[in-house]
Amino acid sequence: MKAIVTVVGKDQVGIIAGVCNTLADNRINVLDISQTILEQGYFTMVLLVDISACTVSFPEIADKLDAYGTERGLAVRIQREDIFNAMHRI
Repeated sequence: MKAIVTVVGKDQVGIIAGVCNTLADNRINVLDISQTILEQGYFTMVLLVDISACTVSFPEIADKLDAYGTERGLAVRIQREDIFNAMHRI
């Protein structure tokens, strides 16, 4: 099963490493990643991840990512791919 992780916040050292370490610690594989720095120092990142081998439940990984984001002043969210696609269909 795949999911989409989004990260938004002020740019700072270690964002990619921190998010990816949180995912790796729970056996979530990053399949694709896109990141950019917007004007005025805003960092944005979108990751496509494989959660089929995840060692915790989906709500638990969502809570872990949210906690990491809160600690760093970032918004870090995860959505199942099918729900993400349904919400962003035109």
